[in-house]
Amino acid sequence: MQLAITQLAQHLTQALKPLYVFTGDEPLSQREALDALRAAARAQGYEERQSLVVERSFNWQQLASYGQSVSLFSTLRLLELRIPSGKPGTEGSKALQQLAAAPPQDVCVIVLLPRLDKDARNSSWYAALQQAAVCVQLQEVTLAALPQWIAERLAAQQQQADGDTLQFLAQQVEGNLLAAHQEIQKLGLLFPAGRLDAEAVRAAVLNVSRYDTFQLGDAVLLGDAERTVRILRGLQEEGAQAVPVSRLLTDWVIRPLLKLKEAEAQGESANAAMQKAYIRFDKQDLFRRAGNRLSLRQLRAALGRLAEIDQLSKGIGTADAWLEISRLCSGLAQVGFRSAGSSRAERRTR
Repeated sequence: MQLAITQLAQHLTQALKPLYVFTGDEPLSQREALDALRAAARAQGYEERQSLVVERSFNWQQLASYGQSVSLFSTLRLLELRIPSGKPGTEGSKALQQLAAAPPQDVCVIVLLPRLDKDARNSSWYAALQQAAVCVQLQEVTLAALPQWIAERLAAQQQQADGDTLQFLAQQVEGNLLAAHQEIQKLGLLFPAGRLDAEAVRAAVLNVSRYDTFQLGDAVLLGDAERTVRILRGLQEEGAQAVPVSRLLTDWVIRPLLKLKEAEAQGESANAAMQKAYIRFDKQDLFRRAGNRLSLRQLRAALGRLAEIDQLSKGIGTADAWLEISRLCSGLAQVGFRSAGSSRAERRTR
């Protein structure tokens, strides 16, 4: 059964099917489709979820074993099977055909595939999946359709823009849906509900101001304490509000980094962990370096402190929100480097 991405939300209001196949390289579409299916599963009583990533040493027997096992916590389970290469190999081909022929009982299986080449589309395993599963192609939004896509996203956060502004935004993100999603969310943080001023949008998107909150996040991840302090000072001088800054640090820096560390702690590969944390490809090196510096304990503490800062920035409490943001960011940017320098000094004195 072929299902358009626009039909997925309506489909998920019904009882879930045993087998789904999501195909495509567009990361935002994949993330949102997967999140929607997970939410529907939770609502329908699928309380247990497991993810398997097919890599070079993957044991396909895990797939059959999962179907035969009995859950200790829930009668309904969700299994996500990622095949990043789109090439399951001979053993995997057999396993997928067996899965299509006889999906496990009380389990909803989601097979996540990239955009497939001609050989994969013509393979026996893919034909079997197409016949048995609900198949959704996660296609990219064309540049021509992007202004309307942006308008719908803005409407979801109670904002509107004229046609020229929508076209300008589409040209700035060049069809990159993750970048477009980020810009739309930024507009939601910067401006109130209602019709957006065209010039204000251009100024925000073109980074006319000298400092930008997303630059602050990058500086913290990079561990550049000096630049972190400089950007913080500049943001304050330019009249930036503490609320959007604390929210950006929470949603775009600390939470993704915490998800990355937790996934790696569970033994997942770096690529799988990045995917699980929904980290953009162009930001992965920054997050990887930050993950090497910061511990799970430090990140969990930072997330808790940001929740407190969010309350301060809304007037709940007596401490200064900007001062607390500065202390937190400076501390996160400096973690790791001082101890590394001390270790090198100790080695030189031996």
